[in-house]
Amino acid sequence: MATFKDFRNNVKPNWCPGCGDFSIQAAIQRAAANVGVIPEELAVVSGIGCSGRISGYINSYGLHGIHGRSLPIAQGVKMANRELTVIASGGDGDGFAIGMGHTIHAIRRNIDVTYIVMDNQIYGLTKGQTSPRSEMGFKTKSTPAGSIESSLSVMEMALTAGGSFVAQSFSSDLKELTSLIEQGINHKGFSLINVFSPCVTFNKVNTYDWFKENLTSLSTIEDYDPHNRMQAMNTLMEHDGLVTGLIYQNKEKPSYESLVTGFKDEALSSQDISLNQEQFDKLAAEFM
Repeated sequence: MATFKDFRNNVKPNWCPGCGDFSIQAAIQRAAANVGVIPEELAVVSGIGCSGRISGYINSYGLHGIHGRSLPIAQGVKMANRELTVIASGGDGDGFAIGMGHTIHAIRRNIDVTYIVMDNQIYGLTKGQTSPRSEMGFKTKSTPAGSIESSLSVMEMALTAGGSFVAQSFSSDLKELTSLIEQGINHKGFSLINVFSPCVTFNKVNTYDWFKENLTSLSTIEDYDPHNRMQAMNTLMEHDGLVTGLIYQNKEKPSYESLVTGFKDEALSSQDISLNQEQFDKLAAEFM
């Protein structure tokens, strides 16, 4: 059985000291070990940005994709080898700007992939511009007078798109984050986990202290039911999306894979996909 250390490699992360992404990496490694996965059974696919480097920092199969495209790659990996545990990751710019089209369709499609978004409300790799998660009035190098665009409410969006597992956490709460990733991996369908991950270099507003003062844990809300979609939506709106914990889960919604006719349990990589002459001639005849 694998341990946390088995998911370490010799590549040292070059994130800024204090970056929330360090904790997210540790949570992924701990969660993978806790659910009984071994490195050869895990694939981590990432996009572009500071967070995109994470696929190279974990001892598993890894692929560093292009900007906003971690989800189509991750879904393809899962469809080709459903025996793998597949985690996609990226930042709020990667997932909610250039990659938003892929994100919303992955949510509704419900393929068994866990998507972890490292949400710092800013573009960190390009040295501090607004992201779709930056609040109106947010001042950056690209918006010196303050952003005139409203922030995207991604958790509400996930619910309206039919998300079957919607959760949110804070990078400094390693225990809760690890638990949510474990639940996401075990969930049979698409799991979206948005993680507030402060950028200590370029975002001087949404700091660790700011989140500690403004976040509300769903565990403190009396009679909160994560299986009640209406309550989940109302709670998000009441708290301006600043909640942590399992927001909503629908265990009854079938995964995409379970609905594909003829989709075998055996991984495509293990199947014999060669064609005999009769099969080839029949296929070729369809194009003649």
